[in-house]
Amino acid sequence: MSIRNIVGSVIGLVILAAIGLAFMPGAVPADMAEVRRGALAVTVDEEGQTRVKDVYTVSAPVGGRVLRIGSDVGDPVTERVTIVATIQPTDPSFLDARSLSQAEASEKAAEAAQTLAVADVKRAEAELDFAQAEFRRAQRLANKGTVSQASLDRARLDLRTRAAAVDEAKAALQMRDFELENARANLIQPGEADSEDVGGGSGCCVPVRSPVTGRVLRIIQESEAIVLPGTPLIEVGDDNDLEIVVDLLSEDAVRVTEGDRVAIEDWGGPVVLNGIVRRVEPFGFTKVSALGIEEQRVNVIIDFEDPADSWAELGHGFRLDTRIFVWEADDVLKLPVSALFRDGDSWSVFRDLNGSAALTPVEIGRRNALEAEVVSGLEAGDRVVVHPSDRIVEGVSLEVRRLR
Repeated sequence: MSIRNIVGSVIGLVILAAIGLAFMPGAVPADMAEVRRGALAVTVDEEGQTRVKDVYTVSAPVGGRVLRIGSDVGDPVTERVTIVATIQPTDPSFLDARSLSQAEASEKAAEAAQTLAVADVKRAEAELDFAQAEFRRAQRLANKGTVSQASLDRARLDLRTRAAAVDEAKAALQMRDFELENARANLIQPGEADSEDVGGGSGCCVPVRSPVTGRVLRIIQESEAIVLPGTPLIEVGDDNDLEIVVDLLSEDAVRVTEGDRVAIEDWGGPVVLNGIVRRVEPFGFTKVSALGIEEQRVNVIIDFEDPADSWAELGHGFRLDTRIFVWEADDVLKLPVSALFRDGDSWSVFRDLNGSAALTPVEIGRRNALEAEVVSGLEAGDRVVVHPSDRIVEGVSLEVRRLR
């Protein structure tokens, strides 16, 4: 073989080797995580808001004109002492033409009846004077023996009868006076009422007092207005007695039980507060989400476990984040949720087996948003690929991705 042929063969082999190396699959960079033992907690996370446990809505006990409420939200109130609203009588209503004519006719009739009653009094008084004179005359004659005792008794009876008639006539006159006053009152138009009778005279107003010691939470009827009995005016409550209400999806609420531990975060303070679930309400309600989807929600009530001084800055209706711990364990085998993917009907991971990817089915128990409990399929110390790409398949070589 000539030197030229030998050189050509060597060059050909080098080219073939270069082509083979170029098409040989290389190691795929991948992020790795280690399966390890440790603590795992499953939580239900949701926004909540604070509220006073017992909110008292103060309503108008009677109808009338409620004066402008001078209190501001946050003002302190004392039980049965602080006046939160004042209700005055309302002005009379306007009279239409028919009602006005009827009221004027009633007034004239009352005046005529009063005149008649005055005349009856005068007549009764005149008859009484005559009866008194007759009795005195009969008494003198009886003393002289001129008239009988029966005549004297009849004169005495007539005197008493006439006296009773005077009392009767005076009572009738008083009744007619009241009827005339009532008829004239029906003629009072709006604006004609005496200002002292309407604007704060003794006994004219109804003061509404706070039913509890605390603060004003909300003013419902701030401006002066005419209200009916039972109209809500103001809300008060003890702002030192707060609770947290969280509305959970019904499928999350069934996982929560009374007594579950709660972490209260992002409330504005420097520390995470502790709470405990006091009640899962037994009824749900429909709420439309921000995406316009109807959701069935359930209220969960949470109490603070920390001293009141640690959350004194919170008030009624403040927003915060809650993490309700529905399950906790201190020593479980776990791996990142980002390493899991579905392979048929089961969960699987790519395990690092001597530098190659090994498809490994796993059985998963409890899990949260970041980690999952491994029931079987892996052991502590195994390394798995997190966020596996479509380049990672069974048997492919792996190399740990390095950050530049």
